[in-house]
Amino acid sequence: MKWMQMYLVGYTIVLGGLVAALWKMGVIDRVGPGWTAIGIVIAVGLGFIVSVAHSGNKETVEIDGKR
Repeated sequence: MKWMQMYLVGYTIVLGGLVAALWKMGVIDRVGPGWTAIGIVIAVGLGFIVSVAHSGNKETVEIDGKR
């Protein structure tokens, strides 16, 4: 399993724990299901962005082009 996949698994577990804590405290009931779903989608999107940004080394490859 690549590091990016491991990061996403860990991020999903943390996000699930956060949602469960907010549900247990009653915050999700006050906010509503629509805004909760929007927040989850945004959080998952940020997780993808961060995991891709830290997924590996960025290297510049130079190619000698002859015409």
